Amino acid sequence: MENVLITGGAGFIGSKLTLSLIEKGHKVTVLDNLSPQIHGEDVNLSPLYKSIKDKVNFIHGDVRNLSDWTKAIVNQHIIVHLAAETGTGQSMYEISKYVEVNISGTSHLLDYMANEPHQIKKVVVASSRAIYGEGKYQCEAHGIVFPETRNEKDMVSGQFEPTCTSCSKIVSLVATDEESKINPCSIYGITKYNQEQMVLVACKSLGIDACALRFQNVYGPGQSLSNPYTGILSIFSTRILNNNPINIFEDGLESRDFVYIDDVVDATILAMFNTNANDTSFNIGSGKSTDVNTVAKLLKGAYNSDIDIKVSGDFRVGDIRHNKADIYKAKRVLNFEPKIMFEQGIKLFTTWVKKQEIQKDNFDQSIKDLKLKGLMK
Repeated sequence: MENVLITGGAGFIGSKLTLSLIEKGHKVTVLDNLSPQIHGEDVNLSPLYKSIKDKVNFIHGDVRNLSDWTKAIVNQHIIVHLAAETGTGQSMYEISKYVEVNISGTSHLLDYMANEPHQIKKVVVASSRAIYGEGKYQCEAHGIVFPETRNEKDMVSGQFEPTCTSCSKIVSLVATDEESKINPCSIYGITKYNQEQMVLVACKSLGIDACALRFQNVYGPGQSLSNPYTGILSIFSTRILNNNPINIFEDGLESRDFVYIDDVVDATILAMFNTNANDTSFNIGSGKSTDVNTVAKLLKGAYNSDIDIKVSGDFRVGDIRHNKADIYKAKRVLNFEPKIMFEQGIKLFTTWVKKQEIQKDNFDQSIKDLKLKGLMK
């Protein structure tokens, strides 16, 4: 049995991981700020918080405060550092907040381990596929390429596909592996890469085992249905259940690697207890990509809805076009194998959503905020 500290342990991933570790006999401490954006204004009504609060040593605190870290780290053996501000769009206009939480918050953990006595043996930090930017593609003429952020002029004209940096021809998606170019196109992506590298470098110098998990688009039961920055499955579901039309950006053919929450929890636990996982990073995804048009149609069917689906051509500055993770390394080193493919996962997700109270749809306000900042076209 290990004493495990999970930062952000009351969140979507953290609460599921907490319950799984408790079931396996570990003692869990949770450090979480219970953000209203995730839990609502009354945390006592938050299903995620309620699911863990009586089963853990809960510390209501903030990773930006060294004093909260000091209380949380006592007698811990393993730390899973999930606490972070998330959302690529929001990160582009709340820059200080993202830097303070994701980078400065992590620095307090590392400062403590470098300067104070502790029992920490392993740190697992949640990274993100956002660190890659567009990721890895194939050009017929120039082979493997890593496209830069897409040109706004092209996107206004309806040309959304990434192009080769050498010949400007449209390139084809291939799976992005861990050796791919790091090229984040959002403040969020920059902070996650900083967070990942800080943990790996500092822990190695201190003789503490560490690894980073580059999560793809995580979804499933428990995901916030009111937070307009949590991903399209939640956003689309809340709009559908409020009888609001869906506005699909670009041409709807943009795609993402959706990975089910249970698979993410399994991968995290494998990384925690695998000595071969030290001093490195892993992609955690499904290894498959699904386009947004398909997502919208599946959700509309699952909810038996007649809402309109509009493919608008709108786009957010800094959004990537496609995402598909190469998960060979996680399979080989961690013995990770995703068990829930998207077709099954979306059924499990929508079955859960139907049992929840319909949430307020905050999507339109989030779009207004982006347009006001010049980040939505």
